[in-house]
Amino acid sequence: MTTQQIEVIKSELLNLEPLFHHQEFGTSKEIFESMITDDYWEVGASGKVYSKEFIIDTLIERYSKPYSEEIEIKNFRCQEIENNSFYITYELIQNKTRHTRRLTIWKKIDGSWKALYHQGTIIEEEIT
Repeated sequence: MTTQQIEVIKSELLNLEPLFHHQEFGTSKEIFESMITDDYWEVGASGKVYSKEFIIDTLIERYSKPYSEEIEIKNFRCQEIENNSFYITYELIQNKTRHTRRLTIWKKIDGSWKALYHQGTIIEEEIT
């Protein structure tokens, strides 16, 4: 894969991250399910493992009432794992107070990007 192709994919995936923080995509169960694979799972900042069902239920609850946040992405990187599968890493700053390192594994399935796995780890150091 050429550098130019990787840059196009990086741009596409940057538009999807941070995963589940784009209300403009929609906030229904069907929208969330369309963004992830059937066997999707994630590891939260606490180290706890969360199922697809738990994540979707949590998102539906979050967006059932007015919700907004300020987000900033830093150090976004994209690396090919295998054909049509990539992992991306970045730092996410939420509301200028919560700083995490993120990793998502994405796969292009039937022309659409779907997340297979996601992890967030809190950064304890001061934000500069």
